[in-house]
Amino acid sequence: MSQSGKETPRPKYGILAILIVGAFIAFLNNTLLNIALPSIMADLQIETATVQWLTTGFMLVNGIMIPATAFLIEKYSVRRLFLVAIGLFTLGTVIAGMAQIFPVLLGGRMLQASGSAIMMPLLMNVMLISFPIEKRGAAMGVFGLILMAAPAIGPTLSGWIIEHYDWRMLFHFVTPIAISIFLLGFFLLKDKKEKVNIRLDLFSLILSSAGFGGILYGFSSAGNKGWDSPQVYLTMGIGVISLTTFIIRQSKQERPMLNFTIFKYPMFALSSSITMVVNMAMFSGMLLLPIYVQTIRGISPLDAGLMMLPGALVMAFMSPITGRLFDKIGGRILATTGLAITVVTTYLFSTLSMETTYNYIMILHAVRMFGMSMVMMPVSTNGLNQLPARFYPHGTAMNNTLNQVAGAIGTALLVTIMSNRTESVAADLGKEAAAGNAGVDPATLQQQIAMQAMLEGINFAFFIATFIAGLAFVLAFFIKRTGREKEVKQPIVPESKPVDLVTNA
Repeated sequence: MSQSGKETPRPKYGILAILIVGAFIAFLNNTLLNIALPSIMADLQIETATVQWLTTGFMLVNGIMIPATAFLIEKYSVRRLFLVAIGLFTLGTVIAGMAQIFPVLLGGRMLQASGSAIMMPLLMNVMLISFPIEKRGAAMGVFGLILMAAPAIGPTLSGWIIEHYDWRMLFHFVTPIAISIFLLGFFLLKDKKEKVNIRLDLFSLILSSAGFGGILYGFSSAGNKGWDSPQVYLTMGIGVISLTTFIIRQSKQERPMLNFTIFKYPMFALSSSITMVVNMAMFSGMLLLPIYVQTIRGISPLDAGLMMLPGALVMAFMSPITGRLFDKIGGRILATTGLAITVVTTYLFSTLSMETTYNYIMILHAVRMFGMSMVMMPVSTNGLNQLPARFYPHGTAMNNTLNQVAGAIGTALLVTIMSNRTESVAADLGKEAAAGNAGVDPATLQQQIAMQAMLEGINFAFFIATFIAGLAFVLAFFIKRTGREKEVKQPIVPESKPVDLVTNA
């Protein structure tokens, strides 16, 4: 048997299947909700800056919970963590489905987030220790294909449900599936875990929650309160101070809750930077495009979902292809090509008009997703490949945390840009209309001004997102394929195992 063959245990496909199905339903729930945002705004009579909390609030809880997952993965078995995660997700789904007011809906979403925060790092860690480094790209590609099926199904399914039922049916649809997954995990997962004598540093958890939570809350509130609000800059200040203290404390501990020394590995640090920037740009399309097609263009939820279907299918089918290409050619060529496509298509989205055709938007979105498919998984895998195996839980936790922070920052920043631009354009158009449209019905004129102003705001937000994606494009040229030979020669499973995958599933 080869040395590498001794290093990596045989993949436990039963446990992987259950974990992937759990992650799939969490992904599906997120994509279901994107198309529903305009309907929720109308039903609950809330504005864009408020409804964005269904996205940013989800990220907020993820940002607070995920840093602790490295400790949880080292301390507890896969079975226990998975059952807690899917249990919290199911409870949140039930509460959100019964919501009649926005705070209850948001509370349900946050419960869902607390389960999702555990599930994704847990799955990523199991994937990393289940496959040798030379097969990891292909494995991650298949994993991506399964998870990307959720964005393919989600928008179209969501559009059909919203067109025929109340938006709450989205949660009622997910509930029995989530319960079934919980029962599967309960009866089939039988993994064993050696007792690990580590304790969670409570003060570190408080600092982490205040740090990441304060920064996320501050950026998320900026879209509604404005950047000059004390609620924004005070919470962000508390977040920065707490996070700085947290990092200093972790550097002095023998077994830190979240190990920041992983940033000494240059490719991991670079991959984290690129994925953060890409997430900031990506969330612009997820949030702004449904608002444009439904609120401004009046396209039905079902047609809006069908419009986004080709892009999601392209991303899903490209995932295993890019995984295999990554194993052969590395991440730099894939990332630079994908980001070049992303920059161009994001710019083209900044030129939308009242006459932009349905087919044009659908094709442009599909091409943008084609570019995105070459970036996220290859870049993340390239960075994680450089880490020693003992740092896998910390690497996956760090990546997921930073992606949540970046997504919240990007969403809040772009929503603020859109809102400010909309207000300024509406004021200018109002002055022009008052001077030259004396005979036009005021209500009709006001509606036209509001739609035109919102269109200008969305276009300007996409324009700024183009520069954000451009930054990631520049960073991608510094990607190097390192760590392969070194890691293949060293034991992949450390003495202190993150997870012992012994299962009869």
